Amino acid sequence: MQDIATKKAPSPIDVEVGRRIRAQRRLLGMSQSALAEKLDLTFQQVQKYEKGVNRVGASRLQRVADSLGVPISHFFDNAAFDNPVPTDAPRNDLVGFLSSEEGLELNRAFTKIKDARTRQKIVGLLKSLALA
Repeated sequence: MQDIATKKAPSPIDVEVGRRIRAQRRLLGMSQSALAEKLDLTFQQVQKYEKGVNRVGASRLQRVADSLGVPISHFFDNAAFDNPVPTDAPRNDLVGFLSSEEGLELNRAFTKIKDARTRQKIVGLLKSLALA
């Protein structure tokens, strides 16, 4: 049995995969319990996956991807793995944004806007605000 003091920190890749699981689950409005039920797990196990504390095996990750309606590559896309950032560093990428409450709210509200011209005007407004 491993002593708590000698326990290794989670791998940055495991943390990133967990972060992406959490972001996609939240984007869908799915609870940890609902995902756990689809995977025949406890919500605590899903929590550990999302924090990167427990590594997600390949076959289980495929089941997660299927349950969340994304290809398995979703958890590995982008250069975040080429130069993983420390888990306490600020994140400016899409996954980090969608993991935030503001990102979720903005995304949900934006997708409810049916008119493409209105969406484009909002994007333009946001771009001009970001430059100000």
